[in-house]
Amino acid sequence: MRPSVSFLGGAFAAVVAMAMGGWIFVARGRGFSAAEEPGALEKRLAPRLRTWFIPAGAREKTNPAPDTAQVRREAMAHWADHCAICHANNGSGDTAMGRHMYPPAPDMREAETQRLSDGELFWIIQNGVRFTGMPAWGAAGGGHNEEDSWKLVRFIRHLPQLSAEEEQTMRELNPKSPDEWKEEEEEKQFLNGGGVNENAHHKHH
Repeated sequence: MRPSVSFLGGAFAAVVAMAMGGWIFVARGRGFSAAEEPGALEKRLAPRLRTWFIPAGAREKTNPAPDTAQVRREAMAHWADHCAICHANNGSGDTAMGRHMYPPAPDMREAETQRLSDGELFWIIQNGVRFTGMPAWGAAGGGHNEEDSWKLVRFIRHLPQLSAEEEQTMRELNPKSPDEWKEEEEEKQFLNGGGVNENAHHKHH
């Protein structure tokens, strides 16, 4: 006979409470920084938070977004604008923000993410994951509707096959800082034969 859901939930809560109690006890003496190398138990527990908090019914949901090149292009643009700052254009998580979160942003191309069902990936995008940097994009004001999130799931499936040309397209779609916008405008002026300031002139010579 399978254990009841309430029993499993209670057992999980007890394990988490004990683990957190141990972390807090240690942290009282030296602080608890995300920059520190985590211990073995923490390394095992932290990456599993996102799967532990997904409701059982999410796994069975099917993706209503068609698996087409057009859908992937739309999702790719959305990813470049909203997600790449943490997850990188290629899904590696190798960005300044992604590396310095705890847990770090996962490599979305690897089996730990790719083996999740479409419904589980959709739930994570919509609802976020507590105790990580993953926000609830489907919450009020979060910036995603359900259609956007299902399309992103299609793009996540495509990440292991992402081409160099697609990455270049995404770099052009990534948000730019004020300094980057200024430099881009100065480059356009230079290429069009317009005047540039002394600093911009030195950048090109």
